[in-house]
Amino acid sequence: MPTDVAATSSPGPLAGVRVVELAGIGPLPFACMLLAELGADVIKVDRPSGGGLGVPPELDLLNRGRPSVALDLKTAAGVETVRRLVDRADVFVEGFRPGVVERLGLGPEVLLERRPALVYGRMTGWGQDGPLADTAGHDLTYLAASGVLHAIGPAATPVVPLNLIGDFGGGAMYLVAGVLAALYSAEVTGRGQVVDAAVVDGSAHLSTLIHGLLGAGAWVDARASNLLDGGAPFYGVFATGDGQHVAVGPLEPRFYAEFEARLGVAEPLPDRNDVASWDDLRDRLTAVFVTRSRAEWVAAFEGSDACVAPVLSLREAPDHPQLAARATFETRQGVVQPAPAPRFSQTPGRLTTPPVVVGHDTRAALLSWGIEDVDELIESGVASQRP
Repeated sequence: MPTDVAATSSPGPLAGVRVVELAGIGPLPFACMLLAELGADVIKVDRPSGGGLGVPPELDLLNRGRPSVALDLKTAAGVETVRRLVDRADVFVEGFRPGVVERLGLGPEVLLERRPALVYGRMTGWGQDGPLADTAGHDLTYLAASGVLHAIGPAATPVVPLNLIGDFGGGAMYLVAGVLAALYSAEVTGRGQVVDAAVVDGSAHLSTLIHGLLGAGAWVDARASNLLDGGAPFYGVFATGDGQHVAVGPLEPRFYAEFEARLGVAEPLPDRNDVASWDDLRDRLTAVFVTRSRAEWVAAFEGSDACVAPVLSLREAPDHPQLAARATFETRQGVVQPAPAPRFSQTPGRLTTPPVVVGHDTRAALLSWGIEDVDELIESGVASQRP
């Protein structure tokens, strides 16, 4: 199990970059968590009433690494306080439906006029325009519209994947990439711009390889019919004798040869190059893998290029030898959680502060950003300081 790891004192690669985050859900806090772990000074502006996942604040891990300031944006003074923060920022990010932030008086025209070099990041599901821009959606619906969901799952029906592909892959990571690119452009040109990151766009972009294969006639537009979607029996998941599973993926011939050798079957397997024999090959492999436990198969393939790995649960994953050696998970305040990624040789990212209750840092964070009338804001109810 991962142990508590002391935070490095080295600043991350984004040290000196200041970000104002207008708190939201899903991909937005993930993106801001990543920016903070890479060294950016991120201040999170929350509604006094809070929000989030409905879990204890210390377990809402997407909020780690940055202070929470509670401001009432229904007041003119609260909105003006955000504008004053933006005057000191390099980046502003929000994740509301199109038009909401404009009605608050915090739209890009207002903020870019005050701060011409500002990078204004916008995170939505459908994007800032188009016929669905003003409608609700979630990861699943964005994946469905982008064509990605159709390709995931067994032949009979698509499966509901975790929201890693849409919200975090197609959403948050594209917002981060866009913000970093716009920051570089602003440094060169002195001009900021709006970054319109939409989950549906990013999800579609992630499928670029598949569209290329489809256009070349090398991909069948049906689930479980291709090399990478579970169609090939040598790229799939098999049950083991103890009710666990192993993932098998020796696509290349030399890796498949090692897989066959380590599998230890006396009778030759059906020809994997003959698509017509795939069902027979899958049946043979299914019958073989249930003859041993998951641990026994891990031992049989250990140290090889056969591309076989145990399917570990979320609780088991931190103890995997490779992940443990790289400290892929850390334990902070008794909570096991993924460590920052990627790795940097000179300016490593790091976990800093744990997630906190809304408004926990209002006074200290506003003061550190040069807002001097904090006590007046708190006394008037515009800002809230929680114990």
